[in-house]
Amino acid sequence: QVQLVESGGGLVQPGGSLRLSCAASGSIFSINGMGWYRQAPGKQRELVATITSGGSTNYADSVKGRFTISRDNAKNTVYLQMNSLKPEDTAVYYCNAVAGSLILSWGQGTRVTVSS
Repeated sequence: QVQLVESGGGLVQPGGSLRLSCAASGSIFSINGMGWYRQAPGKQRELVATITSGGSTNYADSVKGRFTISRDNAKNTVYLQMNSLKPEDTAVYYCNAVAGSLILSWGQGTRVTVSS
């Protein structure tokens, strides 16, 4: 099994930055991709960004140019650098790990609030 633990959420003013981390443990050899998703109050969970084991990335249009996903294989950790944050970025952010189309695990979520 794969376990994921997110951290780095918090309260930030509009225009500010945060970096989220997602540390993987357990059967990490089975992971070939990881991603960040978010769920705002009253809305469905949506894709934010994904990264493959080869380093290919994909972003939601709403975050392109502001967010960057990266990974540190030595630390088994994926990051989401979020810049120029907007109030509409407020959500609980979740990371997941996949093996192809199979979702291996979800993290517990970390809350991001963008407000003045």
